[in-house]
Amino acid sequence: MKNVKLISLALSMLVCFVTMAQEKTITGTVSDNAGPIPGATIGVQKTKKTATTNYEGKYTITAQKGDVLVFSYIGLKSQTRIVGDKNIIDIKLEEDQQTLNEVVVVGYGTSRSKKKMTTAHSTQMIQGRTMGLQVSHNYDKAMASPSIAIRKEESIAAKNEPLYIIDGVPAKANQIAKINPNDIQDIKVLKDDNATNLYGRKGKNGVIVLATKNELYKNLSEKELDAKLTHLTTTQPVEPNQEDYDTFIENAFESPKTAPLSTFSIDVDNASYTNIRRFINNGQAVPKDAVRVEEMVNFFKYNYPQPKDAHPFSINTELSDSPWNSKNQILKIGLQGKNIPTDDLPASNLVFLIDVSGSMSEMNKLPLLKQSMKILVNELRKKDKVAIVVYAGAAGMVLPPTSGDEKKTIIDALENLNAGGSTAGGAGINLAYKIAAENFIKDGNNRVILATDGDFNVGDSSNTDMEKLIEEKRKSGVFLTCLGYGMGNYKDSKMETLADKGNGNYAYIDNIQEANRFLGKEFKGSMFAIAKDVKIQIEFNPKQVQAYRLIGYENRKLRPEDFKNDAIDAGELGSNHTVTALYEIIPTGINSNYVTNQPDNLKYTQVQANPNNYTNELATVKFRYKKPDGDKSIEMVQIIENKAVLLQNASDDLKFSSAVAWFGLKLRDSKLITNKSSEDIIKLAKQGLSNDSEGYKAEFIRLVEATKEAY
Repeated sequence: MKNVKLISLALSMLVCFVTMAQEKTITGTVSDNAGPIPGATIGVQKTKKTATTNYEGKYTITAQKGDVLVFSYIGLKSQTRIVGDKNIIDIKLEEDQQTLNEVVVVGYGTSRSKKKMTTAHSTQMIQGRTMGLQVSHNYDKAMASPSIAIRKEESIAAKNEPLYIIDGVPAKANQIAKINPNDIQDIKVLKDDNATNLYGRKGKNGVIVLATKNELYKNLSEKELDAKLTHLTTTQPVEPNQEDYDTFIENAFESPKTAPLSTFSIDVDNASYTNIRRFINNGQAVPKDAVRVEEMVNFFKYNYPQPKDAHPFSINTELSDSPWNSKNQILKIGLQGKNIPTDDLPASNLVFLIDVSGSMSEMNKLPLLKQSMKILVNELRKKDKVAIVVYAGAAGMVLPPTSGDEKKTIIDALENLNAGGSTAGGAGINLAYKIAAENFIKDGNNRVILATDGDFNVGDSSNTDMEKLIEEKRKSGVFLTCLGYGMGNYKDSKMETLADKGNGNYAYIDNIQEANRFLGKEFKGSMFAIAKDVKIQIEFNPKQVQAYRLIGYENRKLRPEDFKNDAIDAGELGSNHTVTALYEIIPTGINSNYVTNQPDNLKYTQVQANPNNYTNELATVKFRYKKPDGDKSIEMVQIIENKAVLLQNASDDLKFSSAVAWFGLKLRDSKLITNKSSEDIIKLAKQGLSNDSEGYKAEFIRLVEATKEAY
């Protein structure tokens, strides 16, 4: 009997060994005619095993020989492949015409009730109407009309300009761009047979059909249509514009004799830059208070060295000439967070808190949010877990904590979300933090990820109420990431308040590329804190510095006594994150209109000057931080020598960061800079153009070029 058991055990082990030996790792890329597809799903048929493509369209999945892999993506035909001897399987998905082709019964739009459009350009409303429709903006020419092309089934060329119809009248692309978005009642995009059956050969490249309210342009000749649209500009205001931004006054110059210490919290948010990019790309004026210079500067990565000691970040300083005032100087302070290998990152306990209220129904809100979250899900490991909480009129959990390797389950839960109702933001936050606390991982990454347009209108809604709620929840040790979506009614002020008070960070997702950057490429820095409550305090030497000012960080400034107070909240630093701060300095002996008169000698108080002569020191900078799970801060100190280099010899990092700050100050119409030349900003940015494999810095230059005539 004993021998029989041993033989049975041996056979069982042999079967397991053979099964494991047959399992193999399959990799590849999923694409369509337009290129790689992030967020596509790969599943092993008849199992729960799934994977999702990353921001480059690449995937990895384990399967056995003979298994069937199913490749799918919304709007595209699913494909299957049988696993054979090959370990690399690349798939090109095609459009699902049954899903995407529209069936129409009239040549121009039917009458349907539409709400006011929250777009600045009528061409924006066409985007996303069907697969193969491309709307391209010309960033090299200020306020230029976008170009539109519809890719046909037999071609992937981007030069197929469609036929335009306005209220039944043929029109030109530049005329379409002149129509006020709020006058548009309905839009249809016709392709292939649907287009040629109604419009003959003229519709061979597709047809874009617009119907206006009250048929404003019906029965007009081409000449009459042109005359009626001539007085309109190519850019129309957004209606209604209910976006909220906190008002602030930029930092002024201060004297080290009366204010020797400058203290502030680091800021790793970069929402302001992507929001500004959205305004410029849409041909809109940028609201002054939407411009937070430090967030613009910190959108970009710089070439700072990795830390070499036990501290989680390195400190890097540089002093050079001010590009907008050659008499002044620019001091750059840069931090580089330690790059933690993915395998060494702690397990994550994540709660997706998703706004599904009625205001989230537009294409650049909930639909974009779903695609964004797929990118994040792709980064999760088996030891990570995710729960999903949604809120509209009330809050509820739609997915209990689920392992990161059950990607199909998580993605299916996301796909089932729909928008509607009012917005009980406070109830959602309470429930999300409750679930995060119940599943808290000691020494892990515990985080709520809030995705919303910030339009809270029921329950805890005021910024003060939200601030108190988040400050209370912060004590639980759960971090917060805020993802902002949409336009027109976007509530930046609420999002910034939540992130600032919740040991968190804040990003504005204006397109899927930004989602790829923040949630994919920079996943470790965005989601894993290596230091929290990071504060900086600088003492300037009055022998060398007549006056100084911190550029940006207006809402991150702290009192001098807050620096050593561990009860005061400050910003967090993520894995491999960089943080940059710039000071403008007026050296001693320089005549400047920005230096205020010093107060008279005091009668009752005498301030004794230090007799020591620190002629070689510009300043002393101190840093304080806590470990992610710590309560006591650690201090670092570094001396900044009074050694300035000419701007032409400065690092690329100083040149480019100064150019970004310069552009931000220009957008804010700063009264503290006299040179606001776009050409000079572009020249300096080009001189600092390096370490730009992703093209973000080149994109910045295009944005500056696009605003030359407007600012």
